[in-house]
Amino acid sequence: MSNFTVDVPSCSGCKNDSKLFCCLTIDEKETLGENKGNNLYKKGQSIFYEGNQPHGLFCIFKGKVKLSKLGENGKEQVVRFAKTGDVLGYRSLFSNEPYQATATAMEDTYACHISTHNFMKVLNTNSKLSFQAVKILSEDLKNAEQHLLNITQKTVKQRIAEALLILYKTFGFTEDNQTLNVSLTRQEIGDIAGTTTETTIRTLAKLKKEGVILLYGKKIGISNISLLANIAGIYD
Repeated sequence: MSNFTVDVPSCSGCKNDSKLFCCLTIDEKETLGENKGNNLYKKGQSIFYEGNQPHGLFCIFKGKVKLSKLGENGKEQVVRFAKTGDVLGYRSLFSNEPYQATATAMEDTYACHISTHNFMKVLNTNSKLSFQAVKILSEDLKNAEQHLLNITQKTVKQRIAEALLILYKTFGFTEDNQTLNVSLTRQEIGDIAGTTTETTIRTLAKLKKEGVILLYGKKIGISNISLLANIAGIYD
């Protein structure tokens, strides 16, 4: 796509923090970004689809993305989120398998596409990159195992509370330091927690009545993070 409203720099000139590429030298970043693609994905547009074969990595230059899977009944299950600086598609690239989820822009999102050839060229000469990749994959596995445990053992209220904490940890607050810096429908929040839209609406109303959160339209504020974490069953 064209007519960008932001200037997407080269990989070597990018100031975004990336857990995967933080260990690369300037020269390695130049190699990584040779002939890379830059695309604008409008809100609601898919970046890649579950079942398609990967041809490289997507790195989010600016924006927010959700990754979701479709269940046998056609219901969407949100598996995780990604934000500015995050990399998408690495698991399928490493395993040489089709994408296991669909990536959808939650707002207008700019993403760079890095070819498999360029990535593997750097990976084969940089052991630190290999180690970073293993760390990220291990973290993904831990989160997936925890999510499965939550779905089977936690109450709906606990899961909704944890979903809000995930959104906070991923996207943070707006300038008021209490409103989540992301807008989701009640259905999308329910998809994260593995429950229905109606149950999500009732649970959010209860949390508001208890003074834990604030509700205004699609925007949600967290007035007491510690209490929300206690409700979610998350303790430091």
